Amino acid sequence: MSVTTPEKTTVDKLARLVTELFAPTIWAVTMPFVFAIAQTRSIEGVWWALLACIPCALIPYGIVRFGVMRGTLTDHHIGRREQRRTPLLLAIASVLAGLVLLWALKAPSHLIGVIVLMLGVLTLVMLSNLVWKLSAHAAVAASSTTGLIWLFGPALLVLVPVVAAVAWSRVRLADHSWLQVAAGTAGGAAVAMLLGPLFF
Repeated sequence: MSVTTPEKTTVDKLARLVTELFAPTIWAVTMPFVFAIAQTRSIEGVWWALLACIPCALIPYGIVRFGVMRGTLTDHHIGRREQRRTPLLLAIASVLAGLVLLWALKAPSHLIGVIVLMLGVLTLVMLSNLVWKLSAHAAVAASSTTGLIWLFGPALLVLVPVVAAVAWSRVRLADHSWLQVAAGTAGGAAVAMLLGPLFF
């Protein structure tokens, strides 16, 4: 039986911290505020972002937490691929409803854009999940970072190491292979590269 060294324990704790700090839900809460405030430059952006967070972050997260409480999901990151389909479909439905609502209310275009980006990445993860466990953490981190670069310019390339850290953490915790995080990173960045010029 192998003995876990203090160094390994410390590294694993760091990996867990990175995974939690940059989880998809954290991005889903943060991005609406950044994009709405960047465009409106006023308290109005905060109110728009708060409204967007309900269907785009709180409801999807609540669905997952409810599944964990019921025992139908093993954990809040939904580590088992076969458990992901229903939460992903419900999350897509919630984000799509939020998008329609915000569009009808004439929300800031940057906020609409970031929600379309969320919807695109969710769809990518759902479709890949039919046959393979692509890393949602990596896909969301890469798409969000790419979206921020589109919005604020090359200076935000400093966030690229965050994406690398997220990918490393998922492999370190044995939740994904390097191929799965690489595919998630490439897929998320590609979605943002396609949608970014349309909205930002």
